[in-house]
Amino acid sequence: MESDRLDQLLGVVALSAADRMRAATEDDLAHGGAVPAALVHLEAYPDEPLDSLRVALQISQPGTVRVVDRLQAQGLLERRAGPDGRTRALRLTAAGLAAAAAVRRRRAAALSQLTASLSAAERAKLLPLLERITAVLAADRAGAVATCRLCDRSICCGTGEGCPLQHTTERLVP
Repeated sequence: MESDRLDQLLGVVALSAADRMRAATEDDLAHGGAVPAALVHLEAYPDEPLDSLRVALQISQPGTVRVVDRLQAQGLLERRAGPDGRTRALRLTAAGLAAAAAVRRRRAAALSQLTASLSAAERAKLLPLLERITAVLAADRAGAVATCRLCDRSICCGTGEGCPLQHTTERLVP
């Protein structure tokens, strides 16, 4: 029964966190859905091809094209010549980089509201537990990038501790 309650409460917290993140990251953007994650992903991985973005967003190729078209129409993204001549490299404009940073800030603020009631000691106990749970969320690089599609990579990847999903700077699709 204790496990059932733990699972139940984890589900409540996860759903509430997802709802808060969605509301916060879609604020001030003309479009929601995959747009905030596309901005954050392309900020971390500039010049990736459309297929890499598709894998990270876990949406169809036509859906990814629509997201890219929206971002380009808003002046947040530009398509450049890809490395092989067949693909297009996707790069955020200065406005796109600013929008991605705003998405990350709003996401962080929404999540901070959830942990604000915890003391420093409680946070210290919760962190390793969340790291263990996070470490099993994806079995491969593509799954890890999709799982962390809204993450501020400087927080985990830019520290000595590293991402629990073992992110690297390698590309999803070479």
